[in-house]
Amino acid sequence: MNLTESDSNHNDLENLSINEILQGINREDQSVAMAVKKALPQITSLLENLVPKMQLGGRLFYIGAGTSGRLGILDASECPPTFGVAPDKIIGIIAGGDTAIRKAVEFAEDNTEQAWKDLMNYDINEKDFVIGIAASGRTPYVIGGMGKAREHNISTACITCNPGSEMVNSADFPIEVAVGPEFITGSTRMKSGTAQKMVLNMISTTAMIQLGHIKGNKMVDMQLSNDKLVDRGTKMIMSELNISYEAAKRLLLKHGSVRKAISVEK
Repeated sequence: MNLTESDSNHNDLENLSINEILQGINREDQSVAMAVKKALPQITSLLENLVPKMQLGGRLFYIGAGTSGRLGILDASECPPTFGVAPDKIIGIIAGGDTAIRKAVEFAEDNTEQAWKDLMNYDINEKDFVIGIAASGRTPYVIGGMGKAREHNISTACITCNPGSEMVNSADFPIEVAVGPEFITGSTRMKSGTAQKMVLNMISTTAMIQLGHIKGNKMVDMQLSNDKLVDRGTKMIMSELNISYEAAKRLLLKHGSVRKAISVEK
């Protein structure tokens, strides 16, 4: 049974009021966090194997199509500014290339060979780790890429909302989040997309903490790419060194990062 394609629990949506639609979507969304909770042992197993690879210099690749691919790119792109890691530490790849981030590329997800070609552009090797993302668990682009990765002794995982799917067979560490039928039948950008985003948040955040990019609960390695982040960094230094805002800002701008400012001046 393909759970992500199963019929919605709601019907006659076009006859509902705005409030009724919103109430229905919200009721469905409330089940997502509990579905993710049930998958925590699988997420734990993945991270226990991913983190040591990344500590030894391995990279994390996300591969996906459509919404799933975009979510992987989103998670990967937010790690450099948040945690100060190099842009090539976590890499998101989408079927159809960068064009597909904004616009659907017809039949891109049906190519079983392209994902491996895309991964080879980054000289992927045994130190790295590949996570395939597909709500249905049957996207040819993703399954093909994961299969090729395993053939080359590269560890694989998957995030799917369809338990027992084909993709699970290509994953060393499968994560299955059974969110059930979507509010609109088959619209996996909804509950399935929310579940995938939650799992991706867990994976990247936990990995970055384990790799030492957080001190206490603060983003001490974040990039100072706008005034808001400079202000946040200044306040971190104020608190840590017990100095004035002005003095903290001078130190931040001098050293270029919260971590350096604190470690040098403490």
